[in-house]
Amino acid sequence: MCPRIILIRLFLHLAGSSVGFDDLSKLREQRIRARKTRTFRRRMIALGVIVLVVASLVGIYYYGNRPSSELNRVLLRTTMGDIKIQLYEDMPITSGNFKNLVKRGVYDETIFHRVVRDFVIQGGDASGKGISVATIPDELPNKHNNTRGSVAMAKTTEPNSATSQFYINLKDNTNLDSNYSVFGSVIAGMDVVDAIGNVPTDKEKPLQDVILTKAELISQ
Repeated sequence: MCPRIILIRLFLHLAGSSVGFDDLSKLREQRIRARKTRTFRRRMIALGVIVLVVASLVGIYYYGNRPSSELNRVLLRTTMGDIKIQLYEDMPITSGNFKNLVKRGVYDETIFHRVVRDFVIQGGDASGKGISVATIPDELPNKHNNTRGSVAMAKTTEPNSATSQFYINLKDNTNLDSNYSVFGSVIAGMDVVDAIGNVPTDKEKPLQDVILTKAELISQ
């Protein structure tokens, strides 16, 4: 065979081998990148699962062990239904007093002793249970208004005479703003409030007791 032909074939063989090696090298790099990509994705999924689990555990711990001082809603269970109240954090004296009385069970088994149709319903008289409650300072001027569904402390005509009694407005009574501290609002159960406001009365006292069976601090 002609030496020239032999040289040409040898050149083509070597060229073909180099192309094959390059293709093999590229294939290997692609496989390595794909493997790294799969490993990265698995790690990210695992990390996401861990973060989700930790966040869930933290949430369960936080809400399950949340101090009662941070619970700013109160559920009033009455013989006519439940009323949920949102307490205002910017009324610390009045809201704080209400929460303390709730925790002490002062409101349990008390009655709504005063009902004035299209005005207010009033409850929380601890004296009926033989409990004496200290007075608190008025938290005035009001940061909130005596509008329908708002909750405020009842008191005598004397300043700083509020104790445990509270009232819920059946309509807008903003004329009371200058004297009575508004510390919360009804966020559920306003139909119950209205129903209590329509019970038959004798001189503002319900003819049949409407009982606040239980008051409790809740988170939601």
